[in-house]
Amino acid sequence: MAQKPSIPKGTRDFSPNEVAKRQYIISTIKNHFEKFGFQPIETPSFENSDTLMGKYGEEGDRLIFKILNSGDFLSKASEENLQNKDSKKITSQISEKALRYDLTVPFARYVVQHQNEIDFPFKRYQIQPVWRADNPQKGRFREFYQCDADVVGSKSLWQEVELIQLYDAVFTDLNVEGVTIKINNRKILSGIAEVIGASDKLIDFTVALDKLDKIGEDGVKSEMIAKGISEEAIEKVQPVFNFTGTLADKIKQLSEMLQTSVEGMKGVEELNFICNAIDSIGLKSAKLNLDVTLARGLNYYTGAIFEVAAPETVKLGSIGGGGRYDDLTGIFGLKNVSGVGISFGLDRIYLVLEELNAFPETVSAVSKVIFLNFGDKEVLYVLPTIQKLRNEGIKTELYPDNAKMGKQFQFADKKGIQFAVIVGESEMENKQFALKNLANGEQTLVTEHELIENLKQFSF
Repeated sequence: MAQKPSIPKGTRDFSPNEVAKRQYIISTIKNHFEKFGFQPIETPSFENSDTLMGKYGEEGDRLIFKILNSGDFLSKASEENLQNKDSKKITSQISEKALRYDLTVPFARYVVQHQNEIDFPFKRYQIQPVWRADNPQKGRFREFYQCDADVVGSKSLWQEVELIQLYDAVFTDLNVEGVTIKINNRKILSGIAEVIGASDKLIDFTVALDKLDKIGEDGVKSEMIAKGISEEAIEKVQPVFNFTGTLADKIKQLSEMLQTSVEGMKGVEELNFICNAIDSIGLKSAKLNLDVTLARGLNYYTGAIFEVAAPETVKLGSIGGGGRYDDLTGIFGLKNVSGVGISFGLDRIYLVLEELNAFPETVSAVSKVIFLNFGDKEVLYVLPTIQKLRNEGIKTELYPDNAKMGKQFQFADKKGIQFAVIVGESEMENKQFALKNLANGEQTLVTEHELIENLKQFSF
């Protein structure tokens, strides 16, 4: 007996219905990317290992899928390393390429490699799969799509304002109301660390602070103490744990806290500009909120930091994020090229729409109408009509075999097809078509014109 086939953990098959729903999300995001002036690029699914390694920290490097060299991949591996089972050294000898971990580093590589062909500021979007050798769990996969939009070559804060508007436009169009766009600034985090005397512990401080929602105030304080941050410093940061009020209130509190920090006040100034602009313009359905604990991507974000939280009724966490990076291309030798970008979490957005029952009923890959098959003569009669329906954008299919009518109806029912067209000898003689609504069983005789017009009313 043949072994039942399977797929690797952390990967998924998608049914026609699931693909249709995913494509609906992607097309909505893509539509708004282009409305905001972003242009599409694509990069290879795999890169040279030295492009990716060392760009994501030690943990990130561990999660990169390596690709074995072609042919006898052990031929370049030293006998000593093999005997010592030195996996790090062996890996570099047997693998020169790796699957892309995200879209940001390949984009930085693209900008540097094509800098003489690019008009700056360059606005790009990219919707492609990425791979991570992570531990699979709910909402976390080893293969998943990222939907990124970035601007490089401009330090203007109007880009941040537009990216907030972009988030708002997409989620409004997807009928996901009540998302919260959280904003912070790396300079503010640096300023807080400075005023409490913990600048040398910036990373430890922010990593702990970023866990406030998960482990609570006491947990954060314990982690900070464990990392060598003094109790005196923690006492000074106490206001951060009780940050409430309007955006204006929070910015005022920050100004008072950070007045002795030049870096911190610069962050407050940037934040104030963005928030005032959004307040003036307004948002359609999203809410903008300052979250001083937000510290994602601290290793390369230098200014604004974004994270999008799902509506409060959906317990799913982040569904998007991004920020400003002043020198990401510097890792490939192109200095002083500032950029800012955001990403949409496709898989999590899918789960949000499912939970909110927000997918339109029209989002389906299923045909709207099926023509039953009663023989070659009848098929030849209906084929021109089928073509006309398809030209009108109506999803139409022909049952391929001259099978029993019951079997053809059963097929249509299982697929969820809404209408069937029946043409036999009498319909052909009278140049008519029998149109049957499979949902309620109603059947009417119509002309070709009436058939097309009736189906157009139910076509999307």
